[in-house]
Amino acid sequence: LDWILNNQKEEGFWGESDSNGVPTIDSLPATLASMVALKKWNVGDTNIKKGLAFVHENAEMLLKEKQHFLPRWFAIVFPAMVELAQETGFDVADNLNGVLSHAFYKRQQILKMDGLVDNYHYRPLLSYLEALPSTSDIDRQVIVKQLSEDGSLFQSPSATAYAFVATKDRKCKEYLQSLVRRCPHGVPPMYPMDEEIVKLCLVNQILVLGLAEYFKEEIEDILSNVFRSYKKQGLQGTNLNFIPAKIYKDSLAFRLLRMHGYNVTPWSFCWFIHHEDILAHIENNSGYFMSAMFNVYRATDLTFSGEYELEEARSFSRKLLEKNMMLRNEEDDLVMITNFQTLVKHELHLPWIARMDHLDHRFWIEANNADSLWVAKASLYRLSCLHNDKLMKLAVENYKFRQSIYQNELEEVKRWSKDWCLSDMGFGREKTTYC
Repeated sequence: LDWILNNQKEEGFWGESDSNGVPTIDSLPATLASMVALKKWNVGDTNIKKGLAFVHENAEMLLKEKQHFLPRWFAIVFPAMVELAQETGFDVADNLNGVLSHAFYKRQQILKMDGLVDNYHYRPLLSYLEALPSTSDIDRQVIVKQLSEDGSLFQSPSATAYAFVATKDRKCKEYLQSLVRRCPHGVPPMYPMDEEIVKLCLVNQILVLGLAEYFKEEIEDILSNVFRSYKKQGLQGTNLNFIPAKIYKDSLAFRLLRMHGYNVTPWSFCWFIHHEDILAHIENNSGYFMSAMFNVYRATDLTFSGEYELEEARSFSRKLLEKNMMLRNEEDDLVMITNFQTLVKHELHLPWIARMDHLDHRFWIEANNADSLWVAKASLYRLSCLHNDKLMKLAVENYKFRQSIYQNELEEVKRWSKDWCLSDMGFGREKTTYC
């Protein structure tokens, strides 16, 4: 409750905004859920009023913008939050009947056509257990069968909490107790979060912002630890639901390790190329794999001669990136974020080997907001270690410092050229303008 009270945005919503400060579509269910929690515990009247005002003023606009591109997760979660809010006493359907009916209709289609657990859809219906209508009447054994070793249901705290209510399973309870001990001030969208992914993302962020020289020891320490645990290659029975995160992590680790001289083979992240069922799964759910394919494509910049697996992975990832950018895939929130579109276009149209580091650092500084958003089960959330004001300030100051050095060097070159009369020798000998 303290987290909810302290993290409401100035405009009255909870959730994330894009790089332009515009609320993302997940702000609607996030705001409704926060209002319901405050109402049930009878606190935060002012926060509730601000949240309700935001919903009334912005829901229609946000829903109409996405009416033909409603993500699958949103069509499952948002109607459930509307129903819950109405049961709690909130009137949120005012003037929204048209756009709401479209969301409810899409949910009905999904519930009718999708299986609770199948290999066709990324994130099966059962992973949204807490948002499924009571009429679903899910058998207890179906839930228990899908529980992970740690007691979670698809590593989702909200789904696991509902699973515990439905099954009273001891492992579910232990998972939730562990979550409360580890995260006493708020519930993360996923738990446990792979700490190696977070560390790799942080190293990557430091590199693209041009700050590597200031964190050499920390980077080496992280990469050496990752390399030690990175020798187990291949799929090794990974659940289809965790494949996007695995590809994301493996490809990012490959790129960073190879850039720093570690001996890593293409198979350490190209394992998915020769699994036809996984390739089909990725293509069927390509919108959910945009971040992973973006990392795969960047990893293949470091291809050595004869590494045909990397060439195949590059071709496959480029095809999916181009397809999703063209189609504006409704399942991928990141495609809808302008800055992420810019990142993808930058990677596809400007070869890595042709870039100038200094200018590339500026590009990433300006595009920083897009890379710090992480796609969760039913929302976007910002990794605090990446969205760090101090890190960004250091990157900007470092860029300005380097720029001043280059400008001074240019003046020196111009002076030297003039002193030695190179400027009088004609265009072919004197090109300081290009500096």
